[in-house]
Amino acid sequence: MGIDKNVSVIALGDVILGDEEDYYVGAIKETLDSYDVRIGQLEVPYTRRNPVLDGLSREPERLEALQGHMDIMTLAGNHLYDAKEEGIEDTIRKLDELKILHTGGGSSLSEASVPAVFEKNGVKIGVLNYNCVGPNAAFAGPSKAGGNYVRVYTTYDLGDVANPGGPPEHIHTFPEAESFERMKEEVSALREKADVVMVYFHKGIVHKPIKLAEYEKVVSHAAIDAGADVVFSCHSHILHGNEIYKGKTIYHGLGNGIAWVPSLGPWYKFRNAKKNDVFDPEDWTRKRIERFGFAPDPEYPTYPFHPEAIYNTFAILKIEEGKITETGVLPAIVGKDGAPRVVQRENGGEEVLAYLQKITDGAGLNVSYSWDGDNILFAEKG
Repeated sequence: MGIDKNVSVIALGDVILGDEEDYYVGAIKETLDSYDVRIGQLEVPYTRRNPVLDGLSREPERLEALQGHMDIMTLAGNHLYDAKEEGIEDTIRKLDELKILHTGGGSSLSEASVPAVFEKNGVKIGVLNYNCVGPNAAFAGPSKAGGNYVRVYTTYDLGDVANPGGPPEHIHTFPEAESFERMKEEVSALREKADVVMVYFHKGIVHKPIKLAEYEKVVSHAAIDAGADVVFSCHSHILHGNEIYKGKTIYHGLGNGIAWVPSLGPWYKFRNAKKNDVFDPEDWTRKRIERFGFAPDPEYPTYPFHPEAIYNTFAILKIEEGKITETGVLPAIVGKDGAPRVVQRENGGEEVLAYLQKITDGAGLNVSYSWDGDNILFAEKG
């Protein structure tokens, strides 16, 4: 009997589990279980050993809800080092115990840059993961725990406005050469070992509809030029548009996968969490409204994100004979209970598609969308 080299893949954005973790995973469990390979970005660490997480429901046992429903979790992100080495160690130990592959985080940069390689139906799928948003403390080093990364620099241009210290007319972003070249080398090396290469970037302007920063296309295109077959993006906590580059799909912002974070709401009463020199949970919550320019809706007490973040998608891929032949998304809407639910075309799907087309066109991206049953498929605009 020959090997079936056909594989279906579903990829989620940021995943944050807490209280009632089985309930929140359960909202999409049947969907996850209908795909051969399940991938997502684990946004936060899980440990009992660092008081910065006390009272935030980040015990490692919360991750048990993912067992049997997720195959690969990426780790490189801005919150990976919130609980320092203990958080990274305990998170990785628990994922290993659950037999969930991971990439992007480790006790050193060499460990964090090891790809996850998962074989299904005779197809080797390789995944690499990079944090592009910082902070510097979250980056791994030769002997420091943290995440794999591409460092990004920001410069401000006042243009013709004579107002030093005032708001810039233009904001320019670009990758730092050393980490950028390392990323390309790692992708090229994985190309030699895997049939399908996927890159997860932690990137994007957080809580900002439509707009992409300059560096986002630069790093995404470079990953594809180096050998990636698809690029996924997380971090913005709101959907961003999609692009097809040289026939390969770039998901510029998957939005949230599962996100239980009542502690981000201005109404939240902190109990035991203690700040450290890297992360202050209470201060982060206090400054969010001013920093990001929106007020969470109190009707979504465990999901205090931008109002448009209720529209969500899960990336879906079809792999035939070891090659990606189809890309698209499942439309989803987050309920007031904070749980994401996949919706059908006539039951909320059209609303998600209209939003997806608006943000894609608004960012000047080149994907058009069409329905295939209740799935939304991608095509390059002619």
